[in-house]
Amino acid sequence: MQADLLTFAANGVFGTTSITCLTAQNPDGVSGVAAIEPAFVAEQARQVFRFFDVRVVKTGMLFNAPIIAAVAEVLRERRGVPAVVDPVMVATSGAALLQPEAVAAVCEQLLPLAALATPNLDEAAVLLGRRPADAREMEAAALELAKRYGTAFLLKGGHLGGDELVDVLATPDGRTERWVGARIAGVDTHGSGCTLSSAIAAHLALGKPLVEAVAAGRDYLRRGMERGVATGGRRFIAHLV
Repeated sequence: MQADLLTFAANGVFGTTSITCLTAQNPDGVSGVAAIEPAFVAEQARQVFRFFDVRVVKTGMLFNAPIIAAVAEVLRERRGVPAVVDPVMVATSGAALLQPEAVAAVCEQLLPLAALATPNLDEAAVLLGRRPADAREMEAAALELAKRYGTAFLLKGGHLGGDELVDVLATPDGRTERWVGARIAGVDTHGSGCTLSSAIAAHLALGKPLVEAVAAGRDYLRRGMERGVATGGRRFIAHLV
């Protein structure tokens, strides 16, 4: 959530929140999760909608099926507002951030309401039943997901090996866009997925078309990783760039 709000501010939009879970964590791992009551999650969101002119919704960690159902209900009430869905499932440390029985709820209730979904390769493996092994398989996987759920998918390749990073955007009409960049060494990537999806959401809120918003979000994340912030003996993403 902190990464989301910093990213919104850095990209020129005003961020608001509906808290779904509290986590006890640091960059090395998650030691505990406390889920918020689903009805209260929905009420937080509805209060935001009642006051603010909401241009884009971005979802992150939702944790369980009842919370997903509550979020989906609010999104259905506001179908004119595009949603960027980051299907957060497993932390980099390996901690489960989505209960196994909640995966079906993400697929059935949330993804069909999305304007864009932003899974990493491990999350794509859960959705597809297989993990793309290279850029060619990533493109095929992104297209399959986009057609299956009727929404755009940005498949992130940061979990592939090697020094070259590939991200693939696919839309339900069969179009694809690919971005290639060099891996940045020496930066802890904790929070990079949240940062990217929030930056894309910010640029969509500013009125940019999808491809431009994705490109702008990637550029922002790359700047933050290149500049970095040193703390705790490591370098982390600098959000205020």
